[in-house]
Amino acid sequence: MRLWRAVIASTVDEWVHGPMTKKREAEQYLFDDDHDYRTVCSSAGIDPENLRTRLMKIRARQSAETLAAASRN
Repeated sequence: MRLWRAVIASTVDEWVHGPMTKKREAEQYLFDDDHDYRTVCSSAGIDPENLRTRLMKIRARQSAETLAAASRN
């Protein structure tokens, strides 16, 4: 279970802090992959829908912050 939690944590970290290529790969996995994502979440003891909903909120907040910063420039 700890291994699969580490996989998810690493993927989220890449999505937030990684280079653009890794960010895109991580985003595709976290938001578009259904089979592997659900399997890993289940193996980690994490509700995949709950996690994805929380990640979508973070993504929406990041998008709003990016738009706000762009409008100030």
